[in-house]
Amino acid sequence: MADLVIRGGIVVDGSGAPPRQADVAVQDGRITAIGQDLPRGAEEIDARGRLVTPGFVDIHTHYDGQAVWDSHLAPSAIHGVTTAVMGNCGVGFAPVRPGTEDKLIELMEGVEDIPAPVLSQGLDFRWESFAEYLAVLDGKPRDIDICALVPHAALRVYVMGERALTLENANQSDIAEMRRLVADAVRAGAFGFSTSRTISHKTLKGDPTPTLRAQEEELTGLALGLRDAGAGFMEMVSDWNTPDPATEFAMVRRIAERCGRPIVFSLTARHDRTEAWKELLALSNQAAKDGLSIRPVFPPRPIGILMGLLGSQNPFSGTPSYKSIAHLPLPERVAALRDPAMRARILSEDRFAGSNFPLLARLSFERMFPFGDPPDYTPPKESSIAAQAAREGRTPEEVAYDMLLADEGNSFIFCALTNYADYTLAASEELLRHPNTIVGLSDGGAHVGFISDGSFPSFLLAYWGKQRGLPVEELIRRQTGDTARAAGLHDRGLLKPGLRADINVIDWDALALERPGMLYDLPGGGRRLMQRARGYDATIVAGAVTYRHGEATGALPGRLVRCTA
Repeated sequence: MADLVIRGGIVVDGSGAPPRQADVAVQDGRITAIGQDLPRGAEEIDARGRLVTPGFVDIHTHYDGQAVWDSHLAPSAIHGVTTAVMGNCGVGFAPVRPGTEDKLIELMEGVEDIPAPVLSQGLDFRWESFAEYLAVLDGKPRDIDICALVPHAALRVYVMGERALTLENANQSDIAEMRRLVADAVRAGAFGFSTSRTISHKTLKGDPTPTLRAQEEELTGLALGLRDAGAGFMEMVSDWNTPDPATEFAMVRRIAERCGRPIVFSLTARHDRTEAWKELLALSNQAAKDGLSIRPVFPPRPIGILMGLLGSQNPFSGTPSYKSIAHLPLPERVAALRDPAMRARILSEDRFAGSNFPLLARLSFERMFPFGDPPDYTPPKESSIAAQAAREGRTPEEVAYDMLLADEGNSFIFCALTNYADYTLAASEELLRHPNTIVGLSDGGAHVGFISDGSFPSFLLAYWGKQRGLPVEELIRRQTGDTARAAGLHDRGLLKPGLRADINVIDWDALALERPGMLYDLPGGGRRLMQRARGYDATIVAGAVTYRHGEATGALPGRLVRCTA
């Protein structure tokens, strides 16, 4: 008798094959059979009228801290993700020399909006090497599987100390040591390494990420560490400005040619350089034709910042008057903001000068919208704060101020940062239809106070499948079989006998995103945005049901996955 039989569902197996009705049997954490009228199991799930899919594999998350203190890796776990790759964007917590822990915490705080007090209380740093960090992760059960990348910033600080923080070039000895450490980490189980070349990645003090100006020789050295170990991939994020996309991509090509390992990079449709993503896509396609795996990872909707009184940022967070009341509980803050004198002061003050939010200057009122409930990720241009202000003969600041007070301060302003230049998702649609691209960039576990993109997997199905009619088999393949292969995970991502029983049972008709809310469950009572979805009847990890109808069952079959190839 099988441990579990999922009975009568519509199987979408992750390969891109058309859906078919079948039973799925599971024994000892693996799929044993898929077919009609399978024998009864010790446990059964009635999946008639439901989609039965592989568990989702998210290759761009930031659970590096949360995975140490938390067994439940929400939000990803509540959106059907059963395997997450963390350590992206060059930031993380190993290797680390005693006495430098705060440097890595400050960087994670600034780059990924995870408050330093949360990290200081949640992390005990019982490790120095990356292998020791993996051992700590390996000792904690959780609700999903995790894979880890070696963060370049931590490597650089470990090897170069203060010279890394002042952006000095690495010398030959530094490069050789970082290469050795990358190879050792991959042999211990890391899935590769990550790096960042974007000016947006800074500490709250304004210090840039230590990897910002890393030279080609240094990046090549780290990539050769992957070649030495015979496994792993390189992940990078860049502004593609230095001096232009083609020149920087040529450097990435040379690195790929020398190391022989896959490379993935973040690709978004910027609002200030609206054609750059097309150039990068074309360069990636040419690389693929030439036998090089340099694949872009893109978001399925705008990367959207949620500004509100509940979160860590709003348009007036940097003003002196708002700072004077920012510590108050929400009801008291709302009452203070409704006072006409306070309103007049805040609206008269410079909202940029005192802000510690580097992206604020890039957020135009033309791309700020009321978020609504249910949340609207594709708002029309005429609903923007700028358009509303023009219609009403008011300033955008006045409209934004009143919008923050809606629903007793529980509302959000949706700020489309990228992928919405023409007020459509045309860029995401083209990338989604392209065979060489990878869907992702959820940043699960990060940006806890102003971004809630861990729901990307659910949005992909609810919007592009239910509303736009893209084939469900392709949307499932995009975040199961394709992402598993991109990460080097060969035992999952498909519903196939012999593979891991990581499975979602989805009520397609009910699938929908809910409005994000705020939880106060991080170490030290820290807050984080949390967005749920309806429609997940069950999520199964290694044959154990971890979630039923969005609620945790208490089963914790998830583990650290170590790279083997």
